[in-house]
Amino acid sequence: MNFDHIDHFVLTVKNADVSAKFYHDVLGMDILEFENGRKAASFGNQKINFQEVGHEIDPKAAVPTCGAGDFCIITKTPLKQVVISLDHANIPVELGPVSRSGAVGKVQSVYLRDPDYNLIEISNYESSGQGLEIKKWN
Repeated sequence: MNFDHIDHFVLTVKNADVSAKFYHDVLGMDILEFENGRKAASFGNQKINFQEVGHEIDPKAAVPTCGAGDFCIITKTPLKQVVISLDHANIPVELGPVSRSGAVGKVQSVYLRDPDYNLIEISNYESSGQGLEIKKWN
């Protein structure tokens, strides 16, 4: 299999309207609404689908749970500006900026939580050009 990128992932949320407002107003994502009233947050070529707890669409995760999401989003906006924007929106930074390992190199990251307590890591790739040491798993 030759995978190219992640198209979308699904978060189970208490209220899709509240989630959509957060992802739009705080993170600046576009909101998509489907004919059946479902919502998603869109950025670049990706999207985050919201499904309300108790109204999941089959097939679904074995145990769809609010607050179980933990993901990283890369931004071109400097983290200093990200932190200022979060502060203006009264969204606390849980941790950061801290160094972490991204998919293709070292990143600087800040962590925050959405209304359902999903952990969101917002990161910038470091400009040092240092990549990750990749060890193949046989």
